[in-house]
Amino acid sequence: MTELFRVGSLTSSSRLVLGTGGFRSFDLLGRTITASGSSIATVALRRVERSEHGSLYELLEQHQMQLLPNTAGCYSADEAVLVAELAREAFDTPAIKLEVIGDDATLLPDTTETLKAAAQLVERGFEVWAYTSDDLIVAQRLEQLGCVAVMPLGSPIGSGLGIRNPHAIATICDRLSAPVLLDAGLGTASDVALAMELGCDGVLAASAINRAIDPELMAAAFRDGVRAGHAARRAGRIPPRLIAEASSTALGRPDLFAESPLL
Repeated sequence: MTELFRVGSLTSSSRLVLGTGGFRSFDLLGRTITASGSSIATVALRRVERSEHGSLYELLEQHQMQLLPNTAGCYSADEAVLVAELAREAFDTPAIKLEVIGDDATLLPDTTETLKAAAQLVERGFEVWAYTSDDLIVAQRLEQLGCVAVMPLGSPIGSGLGIRNPHAIATICDRLSAPVLLDAGLGTASDVALAMELGCDGVLAASAINRAIDPELMAAAFRDGVRAGHAARRAGRIPPRLIAEASSTALGRPDLFAESPLL
């Protein structure tokens, strides 16, 4: 992929955004970042300490990663806005990944509180990347509020179930002008390729990589899956057919036009 991926003030040569939580060591995270080719990383505010030597922030800085703070763990619009303000002050960035969870068991987003928080954050000058359900109407409302990216889930966070409703994701991609990133539920590289083929502008991956047996290798697979899916989308797939269609035409075949069976 030669064109740059732009969302708000963040620009990257990769369409893979990397979640940084859950890694067994900083060394493994560093090698995984390199393998992923990503240059944008999400961070939960409570896990990052800028002044601490050997901290996550220091590691991300060494790898020249652009930070996308998130509001992970928030269950209301008020909580999310407070965390976003703290993140902007701590990391001097207007970018924020908005997450407002509505259920402890499924970790599904509370779309009502998400819309409320998005409206407040956009008004305060934030560049909001909004995690949401795969509901088209909610996605449209988030775009109308001014979110710089809309991030529908493929399936519940950390489930690895992949994209359970491809039609819904494709519809959101077709109907929105804002960048759409598939967020949550990815399990393997084929899920990533499918997301891009459906029209997503990018993907965010966390659990599928950090919980893999070999996170570094899985990150490389995700990198390649994003590239392959994006290229396939741009190339234009052939339309599905219910019957066969030969790849070569019958024109010019001598056996179909011979007057003698011996010819």
